[in-house]
Amino acid sequence: MARPVKIIIAGGKTGGHLFPGIAVAQALKDQLDNVRILFVGTGTPFEHETLSAYGFAHAAIAARGMKGKGIREKLSALVRIPWSIFQAGRILFAFKPDLVLGVGGYSSGPVLMAARFMGILTAIQEQNAMPGITNRILSRVVHKIFISFKETKTLSTRPHTLHTGNPIRKTSPLPATPARGTSPCSGEKFTILITGGSQGASSINKAVSDAVALLKDKSLYTIIHQTGNADQERVDAGYQGMGVNATARAFFHDMPELQKKADLIICRAGAGTLSEITALGKPAILVPYPHAADDHQRYNALALENRGAAIMIADADLTGPRLASLIESLRENPIQRKQMARAAKSFGMPLARDAVARAIIHLISKNR
Repeated sequence: MARPVKIIIAGGKTGGHLFPGIAVAQALKDQLDNVRILFVGTGTPFEHETLSAYGFAHAAIAARGMKGKGIREKLSALVRIPWSIFQAGRILFAFKPDLVLGVGGYSSGPVLMAARFMGILTAIQEQNAMPGITNRILSRVVHKIFISFKETKTLSTRPHTLHTGNPIRKTSPLPATPARGTSPCSGEKFTILITGGSQGASSINKAVSDAVALLKDKSLYTIIHQTGNADQERVDAGYQGMGVNATARAFFHDMPELQKKADLIICRAGAGTLSEITALGKPAILVPYPHAADDHQRYNALALENRGAAIMIADADLTGPRLASLIESLRENPIQRKQMARAAKSFGMPLARDAVARAIIHLISKNR
């Protein structure tokens, strides 16, 4: 390809949508000598900080979400749709992309619709076993669909669907978070990594804190806990009071490295997190976020549990005593952990980002 290949990646706001887009962008840069990539989202601080750290250009439109909102917020979001499509059209006209890839989230809708109106190649990447409403709508008009789960509902049987797995980004360029005291993953103790996602999860934070207090011999464990901003001080103080070898931080930029060293992961069931831990082959206790759109996290978790790769606990059933019992049982049963790890590894598709990038390049080559 003589002239630069130009690609817009639309969507974001949360890491679950944004990180797969970054992973595909990284793979495109690896596979093409001359490529320009522009991310289009809503311009949240998280998007700005993350994309700037990875060195990607980004633009914003005025789109807002409607799912789970009140009447006034839904009306406001509806009013913004025409303006968002107009903004997206201006960005597309100026950038002149060869293809637009939607990675989910409400900001991807206006950009993909504008691209379709303008005759530009379009594709979507669906991270979850239950597609979000934006991708369910867009799947009817785009040229290519990439899915993470073979069982992805409503999309897996479409003729232009490709099962690639969920793209996983390279290690974050941001510095690792320094830990207090001993090395958080020294390999000398049973290391548990807890994360409720980039914003944290209060129910998981409380249950884990209660569970750690009930562990029979706390000296056997190392705890790495991503708490989110709201609970960091409380969780950290609790661990210090118990004398546990623990590191509690609002957010870890080096999460992929911590995942590699963990013996057990306790987390939500977002597609990005599941893709990372299955690629590594890690046993996990999954607590699906109960208010996720269309209950998609429960479907994600069930896909792993049904293959013996994880244990799922509903958020409403999550208690300190139950979690403590499960943690101690898994620590004392390395054979079960190995079986779970093997099942997780067979589920993982670590080369997903390369597969998506190759398909995008092939689609563009056919249409140039």
